Amino acid sequence: MMDNASKTPLLDQIRVPSDMRNFSDNQLTELAIELRRETINAVSLTGGHLGAGLGVVEITVALHAIFDAPKDKIIWDVGHQAYPHKILTGRRNQMKTLRQKDGISGFTKRSESIYDPFGAAHSSTSISAALGFAVARDLGGTPDSGIGSTIAVIGDGAMSAGMAFEALNNAGHLRKEMIVILNDNDMSIAPPVGAMSNYLSRLYAGAPFQELKAAAKGAVSLLPEPFQESARRAKEVLKTITVGGTLFEELGFSYVGPIDGHDMDQLLSILRTVKDRLDGPVLIHAITQKGKGYPPAEASNDKYHGVGKFDVGSGTILKSVPNAPSYTNVFAEALIQEATYDQKIVAITAAMPDGTGLDKFNEKFSERTFDVGIAEQHGVTFAAGLAAGGMKPFCAIYSTFLQRGYDQVIHDVALQNLPVRFAIDRAGLVGADGATHAGSFDIAYLANLPNFVVMAPSDEAELVHMVATASSINDSPSAFRFPRGEGVGVELPVKGTPLEIGKSRLVSQGARVAIMSFGARLTEVMKAKESLILRGLNPTIIDARFAKPLDKDLILEIAGTHEALITIEEGAIGGFGSHVAKLLSDHGALDQNFKFRSMCFPDEFLDHGNPIEMYEEAKLNAVNIEEKVLELLNVDLLKTSSSSN
Repeated sequence: MMDNASKTPLLDQIRVPSDMRNFSDNQLTELAIELRRETINAVSLTGGHLGAGLGVVEITVALHAIFDAPKDKIIWDVGHQAYPHKILTGRRNQMKTLRQKDGISGFTKRSESIYDPFGAAHSSTSISAALGFAVARDLGGTPDSGIGSTIAVIGDGAMSAGMAFEALNNAGHLRKEMIVILNDNDMSIAPPVGAMSNYLSRLYAGAPFQELKAAAKGAVSLLPEPFQESARRAKEVLKTITVGGTLFEELGFSYVGPIDGHDMDQLLSILRTVKDRLDGPVLIHAITQKGKGYPPAEASNDKYHGVGKFDVGSGTILKSVPNAPSYTNVFAEALIQEATYDQKIVAITAAMPDGTGLDKFNEKFSERTFDVGIAEQHGVTFAAGLAAGGMKPFCAIYSTFLQRGYDQVIHDVALQNLPVRFAIDRAGLVGADGATHAGSFDIAYLANLPNFVVMAPSDEAELVHMVATASSINDSPSAFRFPRGEGVGVELPVKGTPLEIGKSRLVSQGARVAIMSFGARLTEVMKAKESLILRGLNPTIIDARFAKPLDKDLILEIAGTHEALITIEEGAIGGFGSHVAKLLSDHGALDQNFKFRSMCFPDEFLDHGNPIEMYEEAKLNAVNIEEKVLELLNVDLLKTSSSSN
């Protein structure tokens, strides 16, 4: 007889978090087991961020059992760890659409659920947001529904960012009632670095002391009331002598912990007590294990931080065989090649050694590799100091994360004209991570800065040459951007050759219309060219290479010899096309019969999907390029189609 009993009987009863309010503590412990299993199964079908969520299953259950969301605001830092939260807040059946087009986001998102009070995909924002909610509550910001408790859940890696400390300092000063749960798994994406990580390690390294402290805490409650205050003071003296006080208490927070973040009894007891007695900011320090409860994740170096689809039984990640090396790997190998011959080259990353390829650089040149943690602002200015000191820094940061260090890019690098080289990974649309991680704005926010050289390769061979070019630029800052994923499959040079600054590459000579591509859309441009030739049109194709400085001579020559020019880029309004338009306008080219169009990202945030779907939505594929040419030349699409037949 077939057993039809559900494997998740408790989870099956939950549509919204309030459904678990009548669960016993033992049932909540069982619910956590079911939720962990559900999370693993869900992510195995779609891929996504797994390890972080597995580490906070018990914390998630305890928070939703004790607090009253959505009135109580639970804010997950970054959102990597929010999958169990999504399952408990009415999105269980939507998990099969996770990170897919028109499906639910891989991060928290205000427009997706009332249980996501604050959207997050970049780190270290949760404490600031929670403090904002707390102040809004006390000032009557939402009188209709009201705001209850505010809780920020932040990882130890995210706690290394300056913004988190700014928020802690302000919250301690304002003394607002709020809770910060420090999810300390001793690992962000890569193992954490810096003094903060070492400090947290020291807080719980001495097990004998922790046992003594726990015993003292329990003993105090057994003493007669007149003796309890003296015992508490003695306990504080012991704590100060042994640990040296806590940074969090110096900042104005009541500190609780460290506690076992997987012990439901501890979590429930402490959260209930903190909620009942809250009279200011409290930090609960919970020790967790990333990837907890799934052996393949626990054994993996990155704890299955981000995975594709995988087989649950074996943990084997189902990967397609790449046709070409990834741009990231090509960059890493090219930088290693340059550094072999140039001892002044150093590399900087902000907590993303694997993602930027600098883990490979570190294997060769550990003394010249610097992981600054989740601290892009510091990383940029650190690179500026290195450049001022005579080194050749390559600052490898994703496009979307470099936004966090933009003031430093302007003030500390560009204004001082220091030769920092920015290797900007994940340029353009990135797929399942969506708008928060898309490299949409770097062309616009860098090419408008005086002194900058801004490049983008059309293929991986060009990337090798641009690494060499950046290495050779010693009198100004420079940047080269490249997309996520595998390259085109072209043959790679043994060593890069520096390009002539500001000079584009004529790919093919044609007539009437020229298409100038900045970056990796050149492949789509060539597809469009093949189709246009069948219609009797042969466009001139140019690989721009540089958004700044522009190839002014060639662009003005095109204006004098062609009817029209189209620029194409994987970036937002205000980038390469805008600079070309200004050049044409300044020289009167647009006052004549010459036509110009710019193809770039639409003026909106594009939601997640696979890259092909996203570029279709952005209208930057071959068919869109072909249509733009025909429209610009006022050629009837049906007429040319019938004549070509």
